[in-house]
Amino acid sequence: MRKLLKICLTVLLAAHTAACGYTLAGRGSFLPTYIRTVGIPEFSNATPFFEVEQLFTDKIRSELIGRGKYQVRPQQTGVDAVLKGSITSMTIRPANFNQQQQATRFVIMITTSIDLIDLKTNKSIWQNPSMVFREEYDLPADLQAGDPAAFFGQSSNALQRVAADFARTVISSILEAF
Repeated sequence: MRKLLKICLTVLLAAHTAACGYTLAGRGSFLPTYIRTVGIPEFSNATPFFEVEQLFTDKIRSELIGRGKYQVRPQQTGVDAVLKGSITSMTIRPANFNQQQQATRFVIMITTSIDLIDLKTNKSIWQNPSMVFREEYDLPADLQAGDPAAFFGQSSNALQRVAADFARTVISSILEAF
């Protein structure tokens, strides 16, 4: 009898959990099912950092493609939805110093405006006009300590990491409706 009770309880718990709408983190989507193709034109850039809009747009596109459910195109026509973005500011501030008082860790803060528009209804289905992404990064050992410009230099992949982390945050926010 006790074994039967355990089995019944397990079945009821499994049925309840399956019906409650939980999904694995990063795999859910609150977007309408008819949205299959998303246009992501190049973001605009109001920062002094040269060509960051190209990298950030590419990382956003790659992250959405990586979710496996959507086709991504660079244009705004012939798609179900359009994701528009603008990088409004990007700051780099020292966060940690070594014995010589040179910065070894930086806080990167990026402010953007993001809007996902459903072209079938011509309405915004997700937007954040002042999305802030903030993360700390160590200055790579091969770069001169204390030089934030070196952090984004040609020899560093730091901007690639920042853009990838940013893209993951944006796409997760959109697909999981945060």
